[in-house]
Amino acid sequence: MTTRRTRPAHPHIRRAPGLCAIAGGAALLLALSACSSSSDTSSSDPSSSAAPSGSASATGAQKKVSGTVVVFAAASLKETFTTLGKDFQQAYPGTKVVFSFGGSDQLAASITGGAPADVFAAASPATMKTVTDKGDASGTPSDFVRNQLEIATLPGNPKHISSLKDLTGSGLSVVLCAKTVPCGAAAQTALTASGLKLTPKSYEQDVKSALTKVELKEADAAVVYKTDVNSAGGKVQGVNFPESAKAINEYPIAPLKGAPNPDGAAAFIALVKSAEGQKVLTQAGFLNP
Repeated sequence: MTTRRTRPAHPHIRRAPGLCAIAGGAALLLALSACSSSSDTSSSDPSSSAAPSGSASATGAQKKVSGTVVVFAAASLKETFTTLGKDFQQAYPGTKVVFSFGGSDQLAASITGGAPADVFAAASPATMKTVTDKGDASGTPSDFVRNQLEIATLPGNPKHISSLKDLTGSGLSVVLCAKTVPCGAAAQTALTASGLKLTPKSYEQDVKSALTKVELKEADAAVVYKTDVNSAGGKVQGVNFPESAKAINEYPIAPLKGAPNPDGAAAFIALVKSAEGQKVLTQAGFLNP
């Protein structure tokens, strides 16, 4: 069993406890072949059920995977990775998946600053490059999904927003992700491609924080991902805009150099890229890589 070291949760602090484990969930059916603050966590006790017959864990991989797997992941992956974490723990009884969700740029800075983790799933190649340029990734990152922008408005769309250009009108309160965050960089790409300039009410540290501004009626609209609009349910209403097709983000994932649990990292990445993992992700609105 891999020795577990204390891992920080907050992407700004190099050594800080506080990550919570998540566990439980439905059994993994296929072989392992998927923000109010910048870091969100959730937890429950891991399931003790045996792995399904024919799965990777049932055929011997289970003996290699144990202990805790620490995953740093973009905030937009919170709902889907939480589900996959539960599936992972079901497939490997006694394991624990610990997540830190936040802005990809902040997570990358935390990793290059020395935060011990096993896996990094970023919302853009640029933020992953921050980690690979420092030599902190093990192997070559691979894209596992893509994501597209959408405008989130209040339910019923009371401001009658129908286009990206509408967001530049006077009298509207609009929030964007910070330009260094993948969703913010994508929004700037879409605006530039359209020849539009937008001064937002605020720049938020991650996509969940931007979405929350609308949910709390502190803003009329926000430019977020389609997956975030989907996960919010009836709290917001989505408005598509054609310029978003020019700013689709690819999401890379990689095990990290010096990972405390390299076998766990490999198994979790295998799950994300498996047919079962891809099903969870695409059902949430992510696009195939």
